[in-house]
Amino acid sequence: MFKPLIKVATIASIVLMVSSTTAFAADCKDKVYKLKLAHSWPTNFPIFADAIHNMAATANKMSSGCIQIKIDSKNKHKAPLGIFDMVKAGQYDMGHSGSYYWKGKVPNTLFFTSMPFGMTAVEQYAWFYHGGGMELMDKVYAPHNLVSFPGGNTGNQMGGWFQKEIKSIKDLKGLKMRIPGFAGEIMAKVGAKPTNIPPGELYTALEKGTIDALEWVGPSLDLRMGFHKIAPYYYTGWHEPGSELQFLFNRKKWQSLPENIQEILRVSMRNAAYNMYVLSYHESAVNWASMKKDYPKIEVKSFPTEVLQALKDANDELIAERAKADPLAKEIIESQAAYLKKSRAWTKISDQSYYETMEKLK
Repeated sequence: MFKPLIKVATIASIVLMVSSTTAFAADCKDKVYKLKLAHSWPTNFPIFADAIHNMAATANKMSSGCIQIKIDSKNKHKAPLGIFDMVKAGQYDMGHSGSYYWKGKVPNTLFFTSMPFGMTAVEQYAWFYHGGGMELMDKVYAPHNLVSFPGGNTGNQMGGWFQKEIKSIKDLKGLKMRIPGFAGEIMAKVGAKPTNIPPGELYTALEKGTIDALEWVGPSLDLRMGFHKIAPYYYTGWHEPGSELQFLFNRKKWQSLPENIQEILRVSMRNAAYNMYVLSYHESAVNWASMKKDYPKIEVKSFPTEVLQALKDANDELIAERAKADPLAKEIIESQAAYLKKSRAWTKISDQSYYETMEKLK
């Protein structure tokens, strides 16, 4: 007997959405907002570039063509790790990249991609939108004439491809590894030699011995890159439990836009971020099944407890040092830690308990 009410509610929702979109379009019908976006990835790079084009297409459609976004990949602008500076200076209005790439310029940016031993994607999204994460991110980016928004999540990333098996912490000493963000600092603390290399150069660097190991994403993208051909050991993750990319906006440009245009862009970016997360999860599931069938020689490993404990100890020491040295870092660290404690308690009793229950059943 509730079906008529459901239909009425559904129709009302659709009418509201259509009327809202029409109102947005009506306000900008006499002006076209042309924006330039630069991203860190190769042209048509799977999943990552999909999120960007999805966002631009959604914004264009919602605004009835009043928002037009020109997209330049790293093949065009030739500076995959220069997005921060180009958007800050106004060379581009927008960017898409990873926040932790800017830790050398602004150390506190690294907290907004993914932290080792930290929150999963869903926990982190909850922190961003309901736990104060967006406000803290704005504190970090505002002094640099930038506004940052979540730009799509890869989910839990794998621990990387290694040419030799990691049996003890000694095996990390002197290991040359592509690993960005805070995880790179942790690896350095335990004796490895971390570096950051753009995605288009990873295979060649591993093949030529410039690096001994690398982490990229997971099955969703790794198999396409061919790493399994030259590094047979594939380790499970610890360092990026919920890797969030970002949309960057030149702050002056953002503030110059009418509120309705800003809102269309917010909705478009949030929709694109969610779609990227879902697509990444799907592709990982599909490619994991393919990997197990087509590449049985890949040895999937987990790091020994001794290694993980050493990495965790190094993480805790480095986090404490940052909190002591920088009040804003301390505020972010404490916010993330408090939210992780709260959300993880629910994750354990909900998702983890469900998984464990299912494992017991035939």
